[in-house]
Amino acid sequence: MDNAFRAKVRAAAVAAWWTLLVAWAFLVVQWLGYLLAINARPAWVLSLWAPGATWETVTPVWFDAIVLLKVTLWPIAIAAVWLSLWARHLRAEPPNVG
Repeated sequence: MDNAFRAKVRAAAVAAWWTLLVAWAFLVVQWLGYLLAINARPAWVLSLWAPGATWETVTPVWFDAIVLLKVTLWPIAIAAVWLSLWARHLRAEPPNVG
């Protein structure tokens, strides 16, 4: 197997893990912001959404957006695990001589 290909698969695995880490950090910040905003209900949060927004519309939309982000992170996690296992397999494979 070509060493450049091995390096590209490993780089893809590392990039997937970093993407997952950053996305989960963003998710945690969103979740904490959601909890703080829903408990405090400041008026400026509604002004960020839309002119006629109410807490009855903002709460489920924000929560659904967080759930959608979580759902989209699972395929990235599966891809990161698969790329990591593939990179390990390529590293363990003896080089093709001949």
